[in-house]
Amino acid sequence: MAERTSTRRSRGPAGGDGLAPDRLGVAGIVFFVVAAAAPLVGMTGAVPVAIAAGSGAGAPGAYVAVGITLIIFSSAFSAMSRVVTNTGAFFAYVGRGLGIPAGVGSALVSVLAYLAIQLAVYGFFGAVLAGQMAATAGVDLPWWVWSLLAWAVVLGLSLISVEIGAKVLGVLMICELLSLVVVAFAVIGSGGGPDGLDLAASFAPQNVFVGGLVGSAGIALAFAFASFIGFEATAIYGEESRDPERTVPRATYLAVGLITVIFALAAFAVVSGLGASGIEGKVAELSTVDGTPLADPAAVLFGVAATYVGDWLATVMSWLVVSSLFAGLLAFQNCSARYFFSLGRAGVLPAALHRTNGRGAPATGSIATSVLTGLVIVVFALAGLDPVLNLFYWTSGLAVISVVVVEILVCVAVLAYFGRSGRERHWWSTTAAPILAGLGLLTGLYLLISRFGLLAGTVPDGVDPSTTPWTLSATGWTLVLLPFVVLVAGVVLGTVVRGRGDRNRELSAILG
Repeated sequence: MAERTSTRRSRGPAGGDGLAPDRLGVAGIVFFVVAAAAPLVGMTGAVPVAIAAGSGAGAPGAYVAVGITLIIFSSAFSAMSRVVTNTGAFFAYVGRGLGIPAGVGSALVSVLAYLAIQLAVYGFFGAVLAGQMAATAGVDLPWWVWSLLAWAVVLGLSLISVEIGAKVLGVLMICELLSLVVVAFAVIGSGGGPDGLDLAASFAPQNVFVGGLVGSAGIALAFAFASFIGFEATAIYGEESRDPERTVPRATYLAVGLITVIFALAAFAVVSGLGASGIEGKVAELSTVDGTPLADPAAVLFGVAATYVGDWLATVMSWLVVSSLFAGLLAFQNCSARYFFSLGRAGVLPAALHRTNGRGAPATGSIATSVLTGLVIVVFALAGLDPVLNLFYWTSGLAVISVVVVEILVCVAVLAYFGRSGRERHWWSTTAAPILAGLGLLTGLYLLISRFGLLAGTVPDGVDPSTTPWTLSATGWTLVLLPFVVLVAGVVLGTVVRGRGDRNRELSAILG
C-alpha cells in the first residue's frame, strides 16, 4: 500500500507557516464539533418547528434518521481521512478524488458555508443577548453592539491558541449538555406527561415519516439536517491532532453519535413532557407571540424545564443559549480560518493567508475571517435589517445547503479515488457507505431546497411555507443558487491553478 499523504508541518517561530502539531486529542476535536452544532440552540430553535410544522411526535425519530445517514457518511469520510491529513479537509479529499478544480470548488463552498453559519450565529447572538440584557440588567443596546463585542472576543481567542479555544468550548459545551440531560431525565424519571413515555409515537417509522418527504416528514428531516451542521469539521483539525489517522475517525464517529443522542433524547423529552397526542398544537400554543405561532420557539423547551425541574433551570438555560451561541462562533471561526490557511498555502488564495503566529494559530486566516464577518454585520446594521429574520435565517439556510453539497462531492470523491488508486478497498467504507450516504444526502438536499422558504423565511407574501414547497422569493432563490455559483467559480479557479501542482507542495500533496 502506498504511503499516506500528509501536509503536517512542525511549528516554527513566530510568523511561521505551519500549524502547531500534536495539540488536540479526540476530546478537544469533539468539543469544537459539538459546540458548532450548538445543541441547546437547535433544541430551542429547530426542534419546535420540526414538531409543530413537521412530523409532530415523530420529530425525535427524524434526528435519528439523519444521524444514521451521517454516521454512514462518516465511514466514507474517515476512509479518506486515513489517506490524507490536511487542514483543508474537503479541499484535499475532493481534490484527491475528483481533481484540483473540483477540490478548489468544494473548498470555496465550504468557506461560504462556515462564514454564513458564523454570520447566522452572530445575528442570533446579538438579538438574544440584547433582549436578555435589556430584560435583566436594564442595559438597552442595539443587537449589533453585542455582536461586535462577541466578534472582538472571538478574534482574540482564535489568535491565542487552538488549545485555549478547545478548553473554553469544553466548559461551555458541558454546561449546556448537562442542562439538556437534566431536563430529559427529569421528564423520563417522572414517567412523562399526559400520554406517558410513548417510544413508538416518536421513533416508529410510520410516525417519523408521516406525510412523506414532500409533506410533514420532509419538514422535520430538513430541520434535522440543519441541526447537524459542523460535524464534518473534525478533519479540519487533523494537522493539529495527535495521531490523526486514528484521532479524526474516532472524533467523527463520537461527535455524530453524541449529537444524534442529544437531539433525539431531548426532543423525546419535550414530546413526552407535553404529551404526544396533539403535540403540534401544544407546541404552537406555547411558542405563540401576538397571535403568531413559533414566534418564540425557545418557550417550548423552557416551559418543559420549568414544569419538570423548576423555573431556575429555565432561567439558567436562557443564559446557556447565549454561551452556546458564543461557543459556536468560536468553533466556526476556527473552521473558516483553517480553510483560508490551506487555500493560501496551496496558492489558490493570497499566500499571506497561510501565515501562523508564534502559537501555531492561523493568524492571518482568522483576521481575514473576522474582516469579512465584521463587514457583513456592519452592512446589515446600517441597512436596518433584522438580526434574526434576515441575518440568522438567510445565512443559516445558505450554510446548510452549502455543506450538504460538499458532502455529496466527498462521497463521489471517495468512490472515484479508491476505484482507481490501487489502494486496498473495503466493501463498506469505500463502496457501500459513500453510495448510501450520497443517496441520503441527495435526499437531504432535495428536502432542504424544497423547504427552503420555511427554513430561511424566504417566501412570497401570502404563501404558507409549511404547506407549499418549492415556492421562494427572489432572495430565497438567490441564496439557494449561490453555493452552486461559487462551486462553478471555484472549478474555474482550480483549473487555473492546477498547473502549479508540480511547483506547490500543497497541491502536490493533494494530487498525490
